Amino acid sequence: MKQTITPELARARKYELEAPQKKKMLPKPLFHVAPPIGWVNDPNGFSEYQGEFHLFYQYYPYDTVWGPMHWGHVKSADFVKWQLLPAALAPDTEADSFGCFSGTAISHGTDHILAYAGVVRENAPDGSFKERQQMCIAVGDGTDYVKLPENPVIDEKMLPEGASKVDFRDPKIWEEDGTFYLIAVNRGADGSGQVLKYASGDLKNWTFEGIYDACKNRIGRMWECPDLFDLGEKKVLLLSPQEVQGQANGLHPGDNTVFLVGREDASSGTFLEECLQPADYGLDFYAAQTMETSDGRRILIGWLATWACNWFT
Repeated sequence: MKQTITPELARARKYELEAPQKKKMLPKPLFHVAPPIGWVNDPNGFSEYQGEFHLFYQYYPYDTVWGPMHWGHVKSADFVKWQLLPAALAPDTEADSFGCFSGTAISHGTDHILAYAGVVRENAPDGSFKERQQMCIAVGDGTDYVKLPENPVIDEKMLPEGASKVDFRDPKIWEEDGTFYLIAVNRGADGSGQVLKYASGDLKNWTFEGIYDACKNRIGRMWECPDLFDLGEKKVLLLSPQEVQGQANGLHPGDNTVFLVGREDASSGTFLEECLQPADYGLDFYAAQTMETSDGRRILIGWLATWACNWFT
């Protein structure tokens, strides 16, 4: 598939190149990825593709406050020196008209596959807006990406009973034995987070596999930014729980990032938690995700800073 650069994406790419030359810019950090201009939050799409390490990030180029999310893009050979690439995604289709929210990426043959949450806003009769979050796929070559015409590939019709249509985001995608799998976070009927699992043979048609794990109001409220990987004989479910109360399990009040270590139940396909470990004890590490390099290293990256650290912005 050949990408047609939409006006929205062309504008973002032009702005991120030209605007820093026209504005007085603050110094950039030496060893942290920072956008050329504008607002940044979650790291996305952390992956290896054709021998290089790619990182995307939630990005609003046009202001230093949050706006409809784009995906900024950099790559590296060593995780230290990063090369700026053109913005990869802009909100420019019916499936993501209010933003291309967080997600992940995998290498599959010659394709670099991005899974992200597309957000749309609908007008309500009282003049307010109703927000919908849904799963989308884009396929590219490391620079340019084509959104599937079937987007959204997973929408509100594929949610379990009682699940929120608003809080449904942050897909983690992987491939196993010829099948693509995806987990995404959602707010369940009890008002707290849950991890939903889906499967597909072609990236276009997905089936709901079930609720992989559920918060049940025991680790904060809403869960965000899931990652899942094997560590020896164990499985590790990496999550960012919000609205944590007190100091239980070494977590601080507010937003945290945690490793849930356990195993997968062979009969039900659900995650069985055995222990919990904070990923970081500070206030400014959130929305982490990992990747495995071709030489077997597991690399983790997170967002500095979170909403609790307004001094950083």
